[in-house]
Amino acid sequence: MLTEPTMERLKGLKLDAMATTWTEQRKMADISKVDFDERFGLLVDAEWIDRENKRMARLLREAKLKYPQACIEDIDYPAKRELDKATIRQIATGRWLLEHLNICISGATGTGKSYLGCAFAQSACRKGYRAIYRRSPRLFEELRLAYADGTYTKLLTRIAKIDVLVIDDWGLAPVGERERNQLLEVLEDRSESRSTIMTSQLPISKWHEHIGDAMIADAICDRLLHGAYKVALKGPSRRPQKPTRQGEGD
Repeated sequence: MLTEPTMERLKGLKLDAMATTWTEQRKMADISKVDFDERFGLLVDAEWIDRENKRMARLLREAKLKYPQACIEDIDYPAKRELDKATIRQIATGRWLLEHLNICISGATGTGKSYLGCAFAQSACRKGYRAIYRRSPRLFEELRLAYADGTYTKLLTRIAKIDVLVIDDWGLAPVGERERNQLLEVLEDRSESRSTIMTSQLPISKWHEHIGDAMIADAICDRLLHGAYKVALKGPSRRPQKPTRQGEGD
């Protein structure tokens, strides 16, 4: 068998995982007992799994999540937190991504809002969706700088194409006219076509008032909250407890 030319062609086709698995198969003493179809299936599986793992790693790297290791499976449910398991199970199915629904998370500092938002975004990446994470001040600063250097429309277009946008720590600072208009533009571009995850220390019932301008607040809240999953975290701050799960105190 001319193995070297075959190996070179596999690598030339960038089928490295298949080539590696084939090499491993040839070292097995009883591999001849396995029929061709099964061996070929194992080679294809190895290549597919390798590519899926690389794709997920790339999506997570591009997302720049505050807690890239956060995952839905590690969320805990102490009674004081009042976190509804049924809601989390629904989110875990990924249907919100197919239906382009938003997730709005509120709670006092240290109750785990950022961790939860990152866990939901990480789940989206595992399902093959693109996500990006931005703290609210950073997002508005990027938009301000883009407006100043003439790349504002380009940045809005790029954000609009992202499947899941995580806006963390919204509502920490007063909302001015520029921020109101920017947020509305971002949400308008994403309405019914992409999903947004918003976290805030402010109760969701206070978001309209915080935005200030009643007309723009109506538009923002309609696009953000209509049909959205709403998660209100309760209980004391988790930070002093040094939780075993990374970041669940944020």
